Amino acid sequence: MPDLFETMENCRAMRRLKPDPVPDDLVAKILQAGTCAPSGGNAQKWRFLVVKDRKVKEAATVWYKKAYDEVIGPRYSSIAPPPGVSPEKFKRQHDAVEYLTDHFADAPVWIVACLEDGANPGPGAGASIYPAVQNMVLACRAVGLGTTLTNRHMIHQKEVDRALGLPEGVHSYAILPIGYPMGKFGPVKRAPLGEVVFQDRWGEPYRAA
Repeated sequence: MPDLFETMENCRAMRRLKPDPVPDDLVAKILQAGTCAPSGGNAQKWRFLVVKDRKVKEAATVWYKKAYDEVIGPRYSSIAPPPGVSPEKFKRQHDAVEYLTDHFADAPVWIVACLEDGANPGPGAGASIYPAVQNMVLACRAVGLGTTLTNRHMIHQKEVDRALGLPEGVHSYAILPIGYPMGKFGPVKRAPLGEVVFQDRWGEPYRAA
């Protein structure tokens, strides 16, 4: 097992995935990592749908691609690169996002992270599911599998939840497409701490940075 900090520092979003099957024991290991995460009040209202059925993935991908065409694609073409990312690398990121969109259903396994949060989920509901999602992202990296946290489908959440066959009162919050990566893991690019961390008062530099 690699060092935890090394895992986090080299956990790139992997959007180009091979179609090779992923062993069930690795998927179970990833899911187990997810259930080790905290949740509000330790309620553990998370539920995870493992999707391998091509027809189910294709039905959800229709809405995933619609969200790209309507929102995500135009956004990428109009915003500046994030901190620490050159225009060239940002273009490659956009290309990878477009690739994932076109090959979303080709990922051998999806883990759909859901919550049993009733008819009216509140704005803080994500606090009880996204820690589990991040645990699973790190677990994928630890076992050599690629994934990326995507919740773009929530632009058309009702339609995607219906395509996934989720019952009333259960909502999806993220989809992890999982497979062996085509590319290589490597250090993530982020802004330095001095640009994003303040101390005591907003705008005052964090001195330890």
